[in-house]
Amino acid sequence: MDLDQAEMQNVGFFGLYKESIKTIFSWKKIFAQITLTFILPLSFIFLAHIVIADILDWRFSGYRSNEYRYYYHHRETSLWIRYWILKFVYLTFLFLFSLLSTAAIVYTIATVYTGSDVAFKKVLKIVPRVWKRLALTFLWTYLGFFVYNVVAGVATGIYATTISDTTFGYVMFWVLFILYCIGFIYITAIWQLASVVTVLESSYGLKAMMKGNQLIKGKKLLSWFVFFVLYCVFAGILILFYIFMWNFTFFSLIIGLLCLFLLMNLFLIGYVAQTMLYLVCKSHHREPIDKVGLSTQLGGYLGQFEPVFKTNKDIELGQAHPQTPPHPQTPPHPQTQTQPQVQV
Repeated sequence: MDLDQAEMQNVGFFGLYKESIKTIFSWKKIFAQITLTFILPLSFIFLAHIVIADILDWRFSGYRSNEYRYYYHHRETSLWIRYWILKFVYLTFLFLFSLLSTAAIVYTIATVYTGSDVAFKKVLKIVPRVWKRLALTFLWTYLGFFVYNVVAGVATGIYATTISDTTFGYVMFWVLFILYCIGFIYITAIWQLASVVTVLESSYGLKAMMKGNQLIKGKKLLSWFVFFVLYCVFAGILILFYIFMWNFTFFSLIIGLLCLFLLMNLFLIGYVAQTMLYLVCKSHHREPIDKVGLSTQLGGYLGQFEPVFKTNKDIELGQAHPQTPPHPQTPPHPQTQTQPQVQV
């Protein structure tokens, strides 16, 4: 991170990824430790779930197509139970490692930004103390995605029952699909910024989402393209994994390990990029981050300062950077004041 905050406001799309990659290589030891501890299990769980879920789907289809479905009914019921247990375990670990990765990466970059010493032991200490705040922020984000998808579902239902079989309906399908993708990625950008706000500032939950929405103003296009590219690369990795997943050859194993490696690095760059985007947005709004105040905020997670979540005015959104008031002149001590001479 060679740029100061004043220079961050001029960072564009390629500059943001350049700073992200440069930061990773400059502190490659700590990022390698974080990746192996949190991001590697996250990537492995994600890809393993795809394989196991497809195997279960294949067995479901086999039971349903069998002419002796009556005799296989109890097996299918048992399979459904295992399927939902798998889903629950998968979502739990995916949710947990995602929050832990976010907390570790954001804390590390913020510590580097303040010029403080960063060690993996410190990262392991703060992660359990911040994940609850991140979880609440995620729940509000999940609610936002849920409402957004409900509205999209209603619009899709109206489309399917009215104009879906017409030429105009075909055009409208792609228009609605593009608008849905734009909105989905925009909510994702707000969520990622809200996650950084949750770690670095005093707000979390709905307030962090509102601050993320305010931060993104003026940098909407940059934010959208940053996460759009991440989603495109993510989709490409999944397509590659799906194509070679069922070959059951040595080559498919190599492709699977390659996909795991690519997904792991994609998650790492994504977490670093979201923190860099936070700094860019703060600089764009001319909201200076006091490094001493930020260091105090981060030290609070380690119990070095009290209280841990005390509001830090220097890094709050919309707060002007406080200037040091001029020191008043110290009046002379009464005993040292010059006494007037009395004329006789």
